[in-house]
Amino acid sequence: MKEQIDQWLQALTLEEKASLCAGENMWMTKGIDRLNLPPIHMYDGTNGIRKTNSDEEMGITTENMPATCYPTGSAIGSSWNTELLREIGVALGVEGRSMGVELLLGPGINMKRTPLGGRNFEYYSEDPCLSGELGAAFIQGLQSQGVGASVKHFACNNQENEKMVTSSEVDERTLREIYLSAFERIIKKADPWTVMCSYNLLNGTYASENEHLLNDILREEWGYDGVVLSDWTAVNDRIRGLKAGLDIEMPGPAHYNTKAIVEAVRQGSVSEEQLNRSVRRILELVYKTTRAQAENTASGIDYHALARKAAAESIVLLKNDNSILPIDPNRTRSIAVIGRFAKKPRIQGAGSAEVTPTRVDTPWEEMRDVAGSTVDFRYAEGYPQDDRIDDSLIEESVKLAANSELALLFVGQPEYAESEMHDLKGIELPEQQVKLIQAIAAVQPRCVVVTSSGTALVMRPWIEHVPGVVHAWLSGQGAGRAIAEILFGRINPSGKLSETFPVKLSDNPAHMRILGENGKLYYREGLFIGYRYYDRKEMAPQFPFGHGLSYTSFPYSGLKVEQRGRGARVSFSLENTGAMAGKEVIQLYVHDEECKWVRPVNELKAFAKVELQPGEKKEIVLELEERDFAYYNTKDNRWTAESGYFQIAVGSSSRDIRIRERLYLDFGQEETAFHKFSLLNDWMADPKARKVFSNVRAAVALRKISGSIDPRDDRAGRTGASILITRVQ
Repeated sequence: MKEQIDQWLQALTLEEKASLCAGENMWMTKGIDRLNLPPIHMYDGTNGIRKTNSDEEMGITTENMPATCYPTGSAIGSSWNTELLREIGVALGVEGRSMGVELLLGPGINMKRTPLGGRNFEYYSEDPCLSGELGAAFIQGLQSQGVGASVKHFACNNQENEKMVTSSEVDERTLREIYLSAFERIIKKADPWTVMCSYNLLNGTYASENEHLLNDILREEWGYDGVVLSDWTAVNDRIRGLKAGLDIEMPGPAHYNTKAIVEAVRQGSVSEEQLNRSVRRILELVYKTTRAQAENTASGIDYHALARKAAAESIVLLKNDNSILPIDPNRTRSIAVIGRFAKKPRIQGAGSAEVTPTRVDTPWEEMRDVAGSTVDFRYAEGYPQDDRIDDSLIEESVKLAANSELALLFVGQPEYAESEMHDLKGIELPEQQVKLIQAIAAVQPRCVVVTSSGTALVMRPWIEHVPGVVHAWLSGQGAGRAIAEILFGRINPSGKLSETFPVKLSDNPAHMRILGENGKLYYREGLFIGYRYYDRKEMAPQFPFGHGLSYTSFPYSGLKVEQRGRGARVSFSLENTGAMAGKEVIQLYVHDEECKWVRPVNELKAFAKVELQPGEKKEIVLELEERDFAYYNTKDNRWTAESGYFQIAVGSSSRDIRIRERLYLDFGQEETAFHKFSLLNDWMADPKARKVFSNVRAAVALRKISGSIDPRDDRAGRTGASILITRVQ
């Protein structure tokens, strides 16, 4: 590869080098025909391939080429299954190759600061550990097939409102621990071939030209040497961007900026060596995506079957009072199916992530197939397509439910609510649907609600009146079959919430600062987003992070923790004590008991999804690294793990901790720099400093007694302090 790239680089003219730093059109990089240097074809791809019919069109409002539509990010994030994400990545790589795709613009891993984010459905979670591990697995699978990934949106792209002119104002510690942590994990574990910078400004500088973000952190600190490309039209100052490390401007052509680069090199404001570094990275990407062969070329993939499997692992059983689920078709003869989404399901969000599916399973058809002819299914529309309340539809539904043995309600956010380019106005169900649920529950106690949305939902007005709730997210083209098989017990639900569901929207920690003002959005909640906030606030959410029920039970026992090197080994036993095979998502949280810096009560640091047959018992082992116990120390600008006691908590959700153990971890003595303004507490906390301090204090006291120092002279104390500083340093 190096020889070919060197040849290309030597043969390119200055003008040609500059032209490679922007796209040829909407979806292609520029090729150089005379050098047999091909272009790269790239398309949107967070939950499937959105390939347009022409490389000159955006394709937002038109039908695009059919491709498999997998669960959206928020849905697949609730699978907590890295192997599944890797499998989907491989499948997208194979399907992409067959469609002429060489670079897929995904995954999206931004944190969910607020549930109102318009693109939240594209993102995995509110937690960087979960997002990072899932994103790394997806990228490893995709790139194994020779299709590059573009992890996005780098960074702090947490709202759609005025995102192109708003600066996300984030303190350095919050930036590192929350908003960059998943990116860092992915860079180091999966080495994505490209990173896409976001539209917004970060602390006053556009992400596309932010030297601290693109150079100091991404390249110098993390060692990333792949391509950085812009989100579409996200470039502000192309020369500043090139200097900061932005390699490709999209879309193209960008003749004006190409000329600006050439002029900057000729005038000396940009060195040709600096331009060559960007061009070399672009050439390496071209070679990997167009010349290199897939490592493990897969074939014979049943894409739709995989979409069904992914949906089944993503769907979350939120509530199951009196074991109303699963439905036994031999004991339930008539079922009222109510709601438009039963026949016209929502499977994805809108905007640049919207895929034209190859086929769509509908819950109505799939339930009738799964249950068989013994069940009489009856349908009512329930609510109109628009927002108006139609009392006649509600009355029809109530009558149908009252005359059936069980009612299934299919509700959710309307299609227009969740899309790129605008944020949500609320996370409640439309009033028409709330009224419908309340009316049905009043006449039919055996009632199950199936919700569809790409974000957390507020359920307070109706949740207490229904015994069963299944959250189906936006789970792709296979969701209809997955819902049917979960409802009727062919599949044991195993999804766990990848974000907290609040009781009401105002409970969210960012609620007071959602839109920002005067071009700035202050992240003043700091580290405390999602479950970190609810735990610290001691506030009960509607459903906590990591929550999800099963048709079987999984007792935990025998927790053992021990330090291994500069990390820890955690082991315990997990058993399936029920009558049905199932999968449990094990979640490991760490609490630092002694840190003087403010830290969340618990932080997710490891997880695993384990399948067990009835009566089966397994020993589970999880390994933690030093970084899992560290915080970002802004005083020294580095990650710091302090020796001391930590609690290791393992459970089925952030609020359902089953076993806990206390462990002392020795990370060695931190070097401490003392100065004349250091606090007494700092001196006394350091063993060496404390000993010297005691000796000096005794010496100063002795000198006062002997008369060599006037006790009234304040210089005596300062003399002692300076002696102490010299000796400790």
